[in-house]
Amino acid sequence: MIILKNVNIIDENSRVTAVEIGIDKGKISELGKCVNVEGAQILDCGGKLLMPGFIDAHVHLREPGFEEKETIRTGTMAAAAGGYTTVMPMPNLRPVPDKPEVMKEYVAKIDSDKVVNVLPYASITEGEKGKELVDMKSLLQLGAVAFSDDGVGVQSSEIMREAMKKAAELGTMIVAHTEDNSLKNAGSVHQGEYAEKMGWRGIPSACEYAQVERDIELVRETGCKYHICHVSTKETIDFVRKAKKEGLKVSCEITPHHLTLIDEDVKDGNGKMNPPLRSREDREALIEAIKDGTADIVATDHAPHTSEEKARGVEKAPFGIVGLETAFAVLYTKLVKTGVISLKRLQEVMAEVPAQLFGLSNTGKIKTGYDADLVLVDIDEEYVIDPERFKSMGKNTPYGGEKVFGKVLWTMVGGKVIYDVR
Repeated sequence: MIILKNVNIIDENSRVTAVEIGIDKGKISELGKCVNVEGAQILDCGGKLLMPGFIDAHVHLREPGFEEKETIRTGTMAAAAGGYTTVMPMPNLRPVPDKPEVMKEYVAKIDSDKVVNVLPYASITEGEKGKELVDMKSLLQLGAVAFSDDGVGVQSSEIMREAMKKAAELGTMIVAHTEDNSLKNAGSVHQGEYAEKMGWRGIPSACEYAQVERDIELVRETGCKYHICHVSTKETIDFVRKAKKEGLKVSCEITPHHLTLIDEDVKDGNGKMNPPLRSREDREALIEAIKDGTADIVATDHAPHTSEEKARGVEKAPFGIVGLETAFAVLYTKLVKTGVISLKRLQEVMAEVPAQLFGLSNTGKIKTGYDADLVLVDIDEEYVIDPERFKSMGKNTPYGGEKVFGKVLWTMVGGKVIYDVR
């Protein structure tokens, strides 16, 4: 048995409260004043803040197929270093997990190499080519958490309708990368004044929200559970807000970078991501959506690339930045310390709501009977983000050199400390 002493949590009334926590057989067994048990391991938490382990519903671990960028091992080590205890990797891999035999091998590799809990997506269509649906039932039985053609999106309305009908029948979720390729314009950044000033080709907001509008109409028709990846535009937020008011099963995620940066912050390849950083007005709409619950969760879209790829410049570099090791500190520093959202709300969007949304009934809260998936943070410690110290193979971040608060001290999965810098 483990007893956590001298520790604070955020209680149901959003107050920071001192408690003691008992952990037995990987689960939280006691919460309150724990009686010392002979032989128990005592962990003194130094009066720091304990939170439920963070859950990231959108990461790229790159393996199999792109091991020069990241592996299951390094990506989950990065997750642990960022306080994440569960991650959900996207299926744009080589081979794509679109068939039972591929998924079996993929899950076996995950199980052998993972440091944190890993719940993989399967693709919606074979090879993410947008033409033939996968055998969803078989892939669910083999461990798929949901279905996504992330990176490309489903361009055909009819294929998406078929996918939603099947997902509704099976009680699973479609997790959509919403991008109308006919509107992408071979762009690199947000289409606006800054792109014009810099001479870069821009991606219009309609590239995202046009497909969201299409898909919500299909949700209305099929009753499917539908989750929108990396929302970046104010128009998408408007569609989601209306869909929720209508009672449709629509949810969405926003990344830390879309909540804290705008198009004018793009200086080099490390500021290039898809969807791109948008306007100040878009960011304000995203923040409001986090505040009022229109946006359900934060997800990093952790997307490692090699330094050589990102050094090619804004127009030639691949899309994507890493985020697992910076998410909490960036959001705590820029949104909580500035009074934009509460610490409780940050805990909700990083842990509690992702667990609820994806049906993870034994994690996401500090509660008796729940898995001891926990992170201890020092919200008062200031440090400088140094990409060279990342556990991730990817160093591609726009936050390098920034001073932030909120250092992860240790991360625990199933009652076992898997990361510790004390």
